[in-house]
Amino acid sequence: MSINQEKIASLRIDRDAKPERRLPWVWIAVLLVAALAGTYWLVMQRDQAPIVKVATVREVGARLSTSVLNASGYVNARRIATVSSKFTGKVIEVLIEEGQHVTEGEVLARLDDVNLKRELALVEAQISAAKKNTAETHALIREAQMNWQRIVDLQAKGFATESERDTAQAQRESLEARLLAQQEQVVVAERQADVWRQQIEDTLIRAPFSGVIVSKDAQPGEMISPVSAGGGFTRTGIGTLVDMQSLEIEVDVNEAYINRIRAGQTVTANLDAYPDWAIPCKVLAIIPTADRQKATVEVRIAFDALDPRILPDMGVKVTFHDEVPITSTESAIYIPIEVVQFSGSENRVWVVENGKTALRQVALGNRDANGIRVLSGLNAGATVITHSDQSLEENQSIEVQP
Repeated sequence: MSINQEKIASLRIDRDAKPERRLPWVWIAVLLVAALAGTYWLVMQRDQAPIVKVATVREVGARLSTSVLNASGYVNARRIATVSSKFTGKVIEVLIEEGQHVTEGEVLARLDDVNLKRELALVEAQISAAKKNTAETHALIREAQMNWQRIVDLQAKGFATESERDTAQAQRESLEARLLAQQEQVVVAERQADVWRQQIEDTLIRAPFSGVIVSKDAQPGEMISPVSAGGGFTRTGIGTLVDMQSLEIEVDVNEAYINRIRAGQTVTANLDAYPDWAIPCKVLAIIPTADRQKATVEVRIAFDALDPRILPDMGVKVTFHDEVPITSTESAIYIPIEVVQFSGSENRVWVVENGKTALRQVALGNRDANGIRVLSGLNAGATVITHSDQSLEENQSIEVQP
């Protein structure tokens, strides 16, 4: 019987061949599940709608505001100070820069206090010496008292004269008077020490109120004096501090038109730097005196709300309004002021339309107890977004928080 050699060769095991490695199916399944889970998480995060709070635009009865007078003036700070020292001294450290916010009592600069500390050390040494002198006098008084008592006893027995007794008594009283003078000297020296300690404290120039530094006028090494006229190398102050919460508008009104203005009157202000920004204000006070040379009366105007864009000495134009009731068929639209995004000359508001976000540009009017008036850009009944837990985008789905 013949044997097929090819079939026999196919049955032979090749021991030199390397086994083929394959990734077990269990690990493949784990990787697939992890990839699907990550993809699902990313999709859910991307599609998660922001949670927002909303308010409805209200239409209420209003008053029609008519312009009665225009004027121009400047933004003024009621609290402004050139911060200086109480005495002439050399500046060794300045801790302020222009634009820096400081709080009341914060140290702005330091003066040289070496000589003052030496004077204080001298006075404290004098206090110590004076107290030691009083201790010595106490001892002498006790000795004089005992001596006087012995003479009194001897006089009673006839061994001392009245003159000796009087001399001992005078010596004792003299020492008691000296003790009183020394005690007063200790008090005087302690008061002197208090004066030097206060002068050392005064070398720390502190902010008199909270505000913003608008100018830095001194450098380390310069002399500063509150009574200097600013000449030579002596400065009158460390810097100028402005309370930004005290900003208001001052305008001069022709005395022929002052009868159109009253305290509390509504005013609209437009800064020269932002001419399209209508700032709601009110008349704060009419200064009860006139300038005979210019024939004007000064009027102070307060901002309804301050803004970082308002700076001292900015030029401003104001319009005084006189309000009259509007007809019953007319009304005004108001929104909360916190929903408005002020961006330069544009005022924008996020609204909800068909369950999605939209950014609308609005024109605003005066502000009163109802909110801020909308002149154009929104209709009554519109839904505005007052708060969101994340940044918003146009045409984005949202979830309204009840």
